[in-house]
Amino acid sequence: MALSNNLVKEVSTLKKTIQFTLNGQEVTVDIEADAILLDLLRETLDLTGTKKGCGEGECGACTVIVNDEAVNSCIYPAFKVENCRVLTIEGLGSRDHPHPLQVSFLEKGAVQCGFCTPGMLLSAHTLLQKNRNPEEKDIKTALAGNLCRCSGYQKIIAAVSDAAKKNTINKR
Repeated sequence: MALSNNLVKEVSTLKKTIQFTLNGQEVTVDIEADAILLDLLRETLDLTGTKKGCGEGECGACTVIVNDEAVNSCIYPAFKVENCRVLTIEGLGSRDHPHPLQVSFLEKGAVQCGFCTPGMLLSAHTLLQKNRNPEEKDIKTALAGNLCRCSGYQKIIAAVSDAAKKNTINKR
């Protein structure tokens, strides 16, 4: 048993250098072999907009976009983003130039405590990139992996629908 414990310890301390595009910028970073994407973003790259919720891929607070797909970064191995495009909430919009989805969330009152908001926005963004005119059921399906403990989801659904109706998602 001691041999396998030593082997596990050895593997967990192996480092790897990866390159990927993060919010439109090329990034090169050294990671531990067993690093998860959430920790890489928050701890190594200091992008704290991606939230650490359940740590099990169930709540959606850690949602980011990898190559146009929403993923739970708390269970996504960091090495898998090599040569990929990663979008976090920091890359979606800025304080001076918010993304149209962010504007709709504010206008419709879909932001309460804000903990789930980054994941909700990125899940909605993924949906609207693929479906410019989603029905309510499509929005609910896209947001199904994101939990909000503050709202009844109606304002969030309304905000996504509003952004879709404005047809502004693909203009950015």
